[in-house]
Amino acid sequence: MNVKNNFDSIYAVIKEQILRQEFIHGSLLPAEQVVADKFSVSRPTVAKVYNRLQAEGFVKKKKGQGTMVIHDNAKLPRTIGLLLPGAGESEIFSVINDQILKLSESEEFICLWDGATANNAGIRKMLMESCCDSYISKKVDGILFSPLEREGNSHELNKRICDKIHAANIPVVLIDRDILPFPERSGFDIVCLDNFGAGRIMTQHLIDKGCKVINFFYRPDSAGSVDYRLAGVRETVLKNKLPFTDANIICGNPEDTEVVEEMRIMAGKTGIVCANDSTAAVLMSTIESLNIRISKDVLICGFDNMKYSKHLKRSLTTYEQPCVEIANIGIELIMRRIKNNHRPPVSVNLVGEKIERESTTFIS
Repeated sequence: MNVKNNFDSIYAVIKEQILRQEFIHGSLLPAEQVVADKFSVSRPTVAKVYNRLQAEGFVKKKKGQGTMVIHDNAKLPRTIGLLLPGAGESEIFSVINDQILKLSESEEFICLWDGATANNAGIRKMLMESCCDSYISKKVDGILFSPLEREGNSHELNKRICDKIHAANIPVVLIDRDILPFPERSGFDIVCLDNFGAGRIMTQHLIDKGCKVINFFYRPDSAGSVDYRLAGVRETVLKNKLPFTDANIICGNPEDTEVVEEMRIMAGKTGIVCANDSTAAVLMSTIESLNIRISKDVLICGFDNMKYSKHLKRSLTTYEQPCVEIANIGIELIMRRIKNNHRPPVSVNLVGEKIERESTTFIS
């Protein structure tokens, strides 16, 4: 069935084209008769559309020249929707969120939070899709999205969210991790830690400290970033001509003593790389309950440099994420993509810093 065009529909189309910069500041709109022929309406109908756009400050009619676009979309603050964890779910996002808020004070963009920065992963899971739909209905200029992890069916939800955003032709930049498992790569911009390189650095640190056995411990349903860390661990162990098999990779709950007891441990020669600090902190407690001594029998390290990591019984060696730069570049990428959403996808992998503490030094 053919849809009949009228004043309202033509006005909506041309206004949207101006807002999306299909007609940029200083350019001329097509002649009224050209638009009338395109939409199969009378020229006076198009003239009324142009008159309304002029009254609203989008265009200015110039005698003998035509109708010029005077609306400068580039000078308006962009609206960016945030689908990020809250500080309670992941402490690194406390820094990322604070930095994004600080950057928004420049008035170049406005952030919509809409509850999607929930502190609990389960609550965030329930809110994410409704927040996404809200952002789409509000026609935000772009979305920063950190895919959900460690929740059932998170991969399906993450993909559904990105499919909706893509279908709405809204630019999206992924923060901290991809929506696809390692080694697959989605078609979206990503800014994150160089997880592969970080895995290599922490593993080499343990080997340099005298470890001959390296284990990697992570929780089920972890993000793809953890797989990159594992890949860095594996390559470094093998490069040092040490054994590394599936037995050295432990996936489970760090509170589960049965899982922990199955780890291969050579007293005074074993290092454990944990997927993150939260896993390491719990594992350290479980290990000690089994009479395995940190810094005597095993060394252990994590990632993220959580605030509590230096206050554990044996202060935790960790790899600090460049959270401020992740936020800075995330905003740079989304503003870049708002200007041109047809660019090839890019990955920005940032270098962090190793923070050495007691947990990776053997003591006699």
